[in-house]
Formats: sequence, structure tokens, C-alpha cells
Amino acid sequence: MDIRTRALREVCEPIGANVYFAPEAQQRYAALGLNYMSGYFTSRGASLGHVHGLVVTAAFGVFSPAIVVPAVDEGWSKTDRPTILQARYDGATASLRRLLGEPDARAIDRAVELLLRGLEVAEVAGHPLFSGLRALPFPGEPIGRLWRVCDMVREHRGDSHIAAWTRAGVRPVEIQLMSDVLMRIPLKSFSRTRGWTDEQMDAAIAGMREKGWLDEAGFTSEGRRLRDAIESDTDDMEINIVDAIGKDFDELIGILRPWAAVIVEAGIAGGGYPGNASSLASIGRASG
Repeated sequence: MDIRTRALREVCEPIGANVYFAPEAQQRYAALGLNYMSGYFTSRGASLGHVHGLVVTAAFGVFSPAIVVPAVDEGWSKTDRPTILQARYDGATASLRRLLGEPDARAIDRAVELLLRGLEVAEVAGHPLFSGLRALPFPGEPIGRLWRVCDMVREHRGDSHIAAWTRAGVRPVEIQLMSDVLMRIPLKSFSRTRGWTDEQMDAAIAGMREKGWLDEAGFTSEGRRLRDAIESDTDDMEINIVDAIGKDFDELIGILRPWAAVIVEAGIAGGGYPGNASSLASIGRASG
């Protein structure tokens, strides 16, 4: 495990992922005739192009195609790629301005400079969502640049994570059920929002118990080792990014941490990121 890659995730995730909970984004999707699901799948997937829902399913990893495909079909019946990408960008930046005000432009420029230094060496092969974002025109305004680079960091790690769990022989419904266990919430509760039916989840749980990954209490020791190894393998695929940032890594974390904390603390009601604010306080000097 490289603590730096997880520190980078902790500070970039809220800034990049805030768009999924921002009322400003949802209002723009609604104006196009989209509900939450069609807006989410179409707007996030649009970086890949005007693609079929099965392509979006493959790129996102943990969702059942039964909810993705009709949502993407619905989205493309009401909007086009440039329009939904602009709605996503406008919603994300409007939300960040509401939550963060107008952060110091020099601080944003420095954070963007350091993140781009890392992203310049980020692997493209096997990273479709990251590559789709990288291919888009780079925003001109500071808050837009900040959001874009954090979104790119988030999607690169997400692409790496999918590569790690598929290589480990874990299926989409299984990795999603593992998230329920990690979050210490009732099994199947969060996974149900990813479109998996009770029958599919029950079959997956039975299979995971047969493989020795789960028992009645949650992870077995074997299951915990497997899940930890997946996260560690994901870290390994992100090391070149933090290595490229190099000696300025702590400076970068110091710039981003306060902004990330504001978003986390705002919570869903404030259009922020529904994370755990205490996790940000534990980052410390990530590079040692």
C-alpha cells in the first residue's frame, strides 16, 4: 500500500464527485428532460462519446446493465453529447462556487499544475473514462480546471480499480456487495441501488460464501485478504502519478485538503459529497 495514492484519492474525490450530488447539476439535467438516472449515466458516460449503454456499463463496472442501458437510451433520446457535457460542467462548477466561493486563483493554478504533472504520466491503456476526460477540451476558468483534474484523478483510479478486481476474478455484483460489507451497512442495501435484483444478489452471496469470501458476520479472513489485495493493486497502478508529483506532493495535499473538507462537511443536503469528514483529518503528511 502506498499511503500517498490514498491521500490523493481522499482530497480529489469530493471535488471531482461533487457533481453527482449537486442540485445545480440535477436542475440542468431536469431542464433537458432527464431524471437522476438518465442524467447520471448519460452525463458521466458522455466523455466516451455518444455510446451505447453497454459501453457505459462496461466502463462504470459495478452497475447492472438492466438499469444502465434504458437510462442511456432515455438520455440520448432527449439530448446530445455536447449539450449534456456542458450541463455537467456548468452544474459542477456552479456547485463548487456555492460551496467554496472563489478560492484563491494562485492556489488553484498551483494545484492544477501539480495534478497535471502527475496526470501527464498516467496510463491511458485500460483507462477509458480517464482517457475520455483527457480528450475533452481543457477548461479555461480556474474552478473548471480544478474540477476537471480532480475528476480525471478519480476516474483514473476507478479504471484501475476495475482492472484490479476483474483480474482477481471478482464479478461486478460481488465487488458491489463487498462495498456493503466495507461500509458496515446491511448486505444488499447499497448494492440494490446499482440495479441488482434480490435474486442476483442472493445467488452472488451464496457463491461468495462457497468461495470462502463471506460468512454470516461479513468478510472471512480470506475475503478480507482478497479485498485488501484489490485495493493494494489499485494503489500500485496509481504510484506513477504521485511519483511524478514528487517532492511537491505534501504541498498539493495541503492546498486541496481544506476544499475537500468543506465539500464533505456540506453533505448531500448542501449539494456536497456524502463522505466522512474525519477521514480527511487523518491524512497528515502523506509522503512521510
